Amino acid sequence: MLRVALTGGVATGKSHVRARIASRGVPTVDADAIVHELFAAGSEVSREVVRRFGPAMATGDGGVDRRALGALVFADAAARHALEAIVHPRVYDRLAAWTSAQAERGARWALAEIPLLFETGREGDFDRVLVVACSTDEQVRRLARRDGLAEPAARARVAAQWPIDEKVRRATDIVDTSGSLEDTDRQVDAICKGLDEVGRTRARETGPPPD
Repeated sequence: MLRVALTGGVATGKSHVRARIASRGVPTVDADAIVHELFAAGSEVSREVVRRFGPAMATGDGGVDRRALGALVFADAAARHALEAIVHPRVYDRLAAWTSAQAERGARWALAEIPLLFETGREGDFDRVLVVACSTDEQVRRLARRDGLAEPAARARVAAQWPIDEKVRRATDIVDTSGSLEDTDRQVDAICKGLDEVGRTRARETGPPPD
């Protein structure tokens, strides 16, 4: 099975691209959704986060207040690295289990959306890396509109990740979301057709030997 990672900068349109791919019947998973599960009330990770960063990071039911935590870690690189050390190994363990399950079900290829793929140095876990990109200024505009942030806060959020140009340089496939949704969808559909063919070829090459 072909393992594909989808990544890019904040507010570049990753979720739309993943949804478009999923609509074609491709198995997909969202690393951020896994983080939500890890931060649930009463979880081991929630308790560890609150112990490390203080009770202000807890919700009333004992989960993690992601907005408060986000404000902290995007302003403090040391805090961000400490959080990553808690969360990322668990996320990748779950992603590995999910990927194995898709292979066992006979999927030709499967896609994992991982916003911090390059930042965590895990691009080598995947056969292809699809980067969703737009200009930094467009990221800032979208993030300010989506999350109600002032421009300096939006720029700080963008700057906390790798430059989008560097992610594009390392990509095997690229979707430029600067244009219309229709243009984005055309790019996604073309990439999917190519990956479908690669997946079929790999399945033929690695399939069980004849009896």
